[in-house]
Amino acid sequence: MKMTKYQLEHFKRKVDRQFDPLIDEQELLVKQYKTEATDKAVEKLSKKIGADKIINKFREAEKMLEEARATALTFFEKQKPKDQDLNYRFTNKDRYSDRLELSDCEDQLRDWASELAQREIERRPEGLKLKQLKELKQKARDIVFESGTPDALAIALDNVSKKIGVRWNQDLQALPNFKQ
Repeated sequence: MKMTKYQLEHFKRKVDRQFDPLIDEQELLVKQYKTEATDKAVEKLSKKIGADKIINKFREAEKMLEEARATALTFFEKQKPKDQDLNYRFTNKDRYSDRLELSDCEDQLRDWASELAQREIERRPEGLKLKQLKELKQKARDIVFESGTPDALAIALDNVSKKIGVRWNQDLQALPNFKQ
């Protein structure tokens, strides 16, 4: 007996229901570790390649520039004639796209460090577990599309589901009797 498209879709959705919550949970855990590892990697990488000195100089210069801007704004606002407006540059708070800023350097460094952290996370138990869950989900999906009959499919999916601690055909417990 061949399976219909609807039966295949049902099995596919059931695979998703079983695996997606576990994968989502593991991805959140991995993201937490990746964030921590990225923060540490930024600091290490920055020192290793000498970017920390450049960034510190940049940070100091931007701080001085911001102070100078604030002083200039205050000065010119107080000194402007009552019948005249301030120049566009004093009223426009947007940044100019043709100017390299400290945040650009820090963002680039964070991107590089994030990739290093991702490689490190993949070697941690959490990363390995996430990889295994995704591989098991893919295996279950492959089984859905490669199986010939619903009975054989259910048996094969039960074998895969056991690896994540779930039975494919779980019996539901009856609700207790509630007396009012």
